[in-house]
This record gives sequence, structure tokens and C-alpha cells, in this order.
Amino acid sequence: MILSIISAIANNNEIGRKNELLCDLPIDMKHFRGTTSGHPVIMGQRTFESLGTSPDGSLGRPLPNRRNIILTLDKNFKREGIEIYNSIEDLEKSLTETMGKDEEAFIIGGGQIYKLFIDKADRLYITHVNADFPDADTFFPVIDKDKWKIVSEDKHEKDEQNIYDCNFVIYERK
Repeated sequence: MILSIISAIANNNEIGRKNELLCDLPIDMKHFRGTTSGHPVIMGQRTFESLGTSPDGSLGRPLPNRRNIILTLDKNFKREGIEIYNSIEDLEKSLTETMGKDEEAFIIGGGQIYKLFIDKADRLYITHVNADFPDADTFFPVIDKDKWKIVSEDKHEKDEQNIYDCNFVIYERK
């Protein structure tokens, strides 16, 4: 199994504020959907709850066309249509048992989950957003250039729909 992390990060590694994304970049949302569709996505409970409201009124709704996996310390957390794990060990065991060696799973946030998995990941899909958000309260771990090499870059200039320049970069572990 290939374990990948996907995130949009601003100039100072900012990724969020009050459990929300820092900005709306349609090009990044399209990139996220295209990259993760058909793959398992792993997230923390707060990230899941930030994805909207389910038909039953509870916070969080599964992302379509993906195996939705939640890692949470809350042993009472339950939702239909998702897998819930309370330990990294149980999650890793499940992924190892259910995925082939060439299949890719994505860590999609939030900040604490990224910190837990940055040293376990094989690949990073990072959208570098050319902006500063001084009121951010959630940050991505520093990408250590001694551990990661850039294998792909795709630059996009701001336009009518995307208010910031951004750069899609894929890193692989050295």
C-alpha cells in the first residue's frame, strides 16, 4: 500500500482556521477530487465533521466514491457509511489486510492527523498556495527537504475563479 498525504498549504504552512479551509480555490478542489476519487481517504473526526451535514442532521458526510476512514479518540463516535478507528495500529492493520501493495490511500487532514502520519507517508500531494493567513490556527508539518524530493510540479496563476497563485507539487520520500 502507498500511503499519501494531500493538503493545500499557504506560505507559512497554514492549512486552516476554526475547522475550515483558509480559502476557496476551485482549481484545488477539482485537483483534490480527481486525485482522491476511488481511493480510501483517512481523516480525523473534526475534519469529517467539517464536511457538511448528513441527511440525518449529524455533522459530517462521507465523501462520495471513496472509502471514508475516520481516526478518532472518541470511542462513542458512530456514523453510517464510514469506518471508524480509535488507534493508528488498528487502522494500519486494516489497510494492510484490505489493500494491495500498489494501491494508494490518502491522509486528508486535519493538522493533528498530518503530524501523526508525516513520518509514515510515502508521498505528499501539496498545493502550495501563494498567500499568508496570519489568523490561521492549524498548520501542516514542515516538509523536511532532506527526507522529500519533488517529482512533479504544476503551476497555476490566479484567475477569475481562483484568487491566489498555486502550485501542485508531488513529493516522494527519498
